[in-house]
Amino acid sequence: MLRSLTFKRSISSKVIGIDLGTTNSAVAYIRDTLKSNNGLSASSAVIIENDQGHRTTPSIVSIALDPTTGKEKTYVGLQAKRQQIINLENTFFATKRLIGRKFNEKEVQRDIKIMPYKIVQDEKSGNAMVMTTDNKRRTPSEISSIILRYLKNTATEYLNEDVKYAVVTVPAYFNDAQRQATKDAGRMAGLKVLRVVNEPTAAALSFGLKNSEQYKENGGLIAVYDLGGGTFDISILDIENGIFEVKSTNGDTHLGGEDFDNVIINHLLDCFINENQTVDKNALVKDRNVMQRLREASEKIKIELSHVSESTVEIPFFYDGYHLNVTLKEKELDELTMHLIERTIEPVKKAIRDADIETCDIDEVIMVGGMTRMPKIRSVIEHFFGKKPNVTVNPDETVALGAAIQGGILSGEIKNVLLLDVTPLTLGIETFGGAFSPLLPRNTTIPVKKTEIFSTGVDGQTGVDIKVYQGERGLVRDNKLIGDFSLKGITPMPKGQPQILVTFDVDADGIINVSASERSSGKEQSITVIANSGLTEEEVNKLVEEGNANREQDNILRQRMDLITKADIMISDTERSFKSLEKSMSEDEEYKELKQEIEAIRAMINTFKKEINDTKLDVNVIKKTTDALQNNVFKFFKKAMATSSSNKQP
Repeated sequence: MLRSLTFKRSISSKVIGIDLGTTNSAVAYIRDTLKSNNGLSASSAVIIENDQGHRTTPSIVSIALDPTTGKEKTYVGLQAKRQQIINLENTFFATKRLIGRKFNEKEVQRDIKIMPYKIVQDEKSGNAMVMTTDNKRRTPSEISSIILRYLKNTATEYLNEDVKYAVVTVPAYFNDAQRQATKDAGRMAGLKVLRVVNEPTAAALSFGLKNSEQYKENGGLIAVYDLGGGTFDISILDIENGIFEVKSTNGDTHLGGEDFDNVIINHLLDCFINENQTVDKNALVKDRNVMQRLREASEKIKIELSHVSESTVEIPFFYDGYHLNVTLKEKELDELTMHLIERTIEPVKKAIRDADIETCDIDEVIMVGGMTRMPKIRSVIEHFFGKKPNVTVNPDETVALGAAIQGGILSGEIKNVLLLDVTPLTLGIETFGGAFSPLLPRNTTIPVKKTEIFSTGVDGQTGVDIKVYQGERGLVRDNKLIGDFSLKGITPMPKGQPQILVTFDVDADGIINVSASERSSGKEQSITVIANSGLTEEEVNKLVEEGNANREQDNILRQRMDLITKADIMISDTERSFKSLEKSMSEDEEYKELKQEIEAIRAMINTFKKEINDTKLDVNVIKKTTDALQNNVFKFFKKAMATSSSNKQP
């Protein structure tokens, strides 16, 4: 699916690319563009070092009172990480896992138990927020905005110009609320976020342009396996002659390095308790400072075991006068975390199925995200795909570089490159009888705009409720409601006659806009489906699995519903026509017989509506009887018109 890409004007200032990661973030820009032999513009995307001289910045924010001024002071990155020891409860990390999420989601509830800072509920929206020790609440978007502002200032100082525009990356399976919250964070940081790009797509963009000669003639299918600090994504892309088309995507927005750290933490705790059985484990776990030291040690040994086969955690006077001394082998770590590694494989399988390809069709497997340095992960992926994954890209930087390239495309610095992403789930509305009427199937290329015509289900209806759902099932009760609105002021007409145009417009950021209008009245209403109703990755997986498992049954129910709806409209039209003949034909025996048939079919239709799920009721009976009735009614009207004409003759 190819689209031309036209820019009305070039962006007047640099468009930076930002990888806003769970654990680390990075910022990049396009230094120059050089014309390559194949007609593409090969870009020189460059990482901008921060004021500490590092190419990545820890996604950590610490808030403290300045002892000199008494005013609130904010630390970001490495400085914030150093604050964790002395200001633990006011130092926030991995808040990306909370962004755009409800407080009562089980992923958030799980984080509450292990995070050293407080996670609370916003009373108005029900969303998760973080709270400092002085009871000041902040949204995860606010914390992200502090990180983004730091990166913006880093770029401004380096480029010596006021940076206003950015492309920011997000996990491919981020829902509408999470994407919107990320854009809000950019706005709070003083940035205009021109595009929200999926992380694996950005990685493929960076990799693809660097290897453009390889994909010029025959193209290539790329699988991007992205396991970062807090999220996992898999995307399948088709790269050919400057066209980057996402074929499918899948993932888990709550699976990453943080989960591996937690497994190691629990292992080290168990080892310590077994060695020192007089220690109260519950008291130990509640000691936030002790747990923070353990968290840092767990992250450190996890990284070390990607390079050595054995390492030791040593923390003198760890708790209650006891020392912690545990040796961990690479093989032990593999066994401890194998269940997490295996959790990534099912989304990979689904992405391949959705792309309608086989594993052997993949030309290259790109490993992105810090966790892909783990040897066991690389070996599992090699075994699954039957080929060695490509580990030549820098897993910490390639996403930011890809974001910068997309920024270069938007600014006009890079030409002849087109990026096409996809929707993660089927989008549609509720129609008569609770049926799910899909407008955009999952993995539809975005941006996309599609309009379909619907009608009313009741005579004289002056308004309709438009309910927007995501899911893979035939009935809306099995899918997820993500937004609704009302279209009012429709001219009263018989059911089936009004023409209601419903339009789904999904922008390049994956934000959904739905509008509805009625042709005769010109009335129009719309909604932007954003916060509060997005799906978690587990809900997505469940919906897709249920959709596949129940597809045959759902199709049967939809067919039954379609037949009943058509019969209902036909009977309603016939009832209105017969009513107009009631005075002149009321004594006609054939008229009486047909009227009784109509009443019987109407009763049958009403019964089927109430028992739509009862497959024992043969819906074909309605079709046969309505077809027969329609034929008899046509003959009757023809005879009645002939009689009327002969009566009018002098």
